[in-house]
Amino acid sequence: MTVTINLNPEIEAGLAAQARARGIALSEYVESLLRDQVCPKSGPGISPAERASAWREATRNLPHTPPLSDSAISRETIYGDRG
Repeated sequence: MTVTINLNPEIEAGLAAQARARGIALSEYVESLLRDQVCPKSGPGISPAERASAWREATRNLPHTPPLSDSAISRETIYGDRG
């Protein structure tokens, strides 16, 4: 199907710049924008338990760092003389 849309030059230039940044043709980029609006990629999502499990797995090998002390995150320490 072919659809003709008359865009003002500013919108056309913005879309063209975004398409160039992605390395695709303007028509492909506009089609992908429309596809995302009609068929959003987000499905039912994952449950909170699955999200927590994925988070634990992703952070499993990170080094353990102790929490900052209260004095390290105090207003005076952060802002100093600036108030």
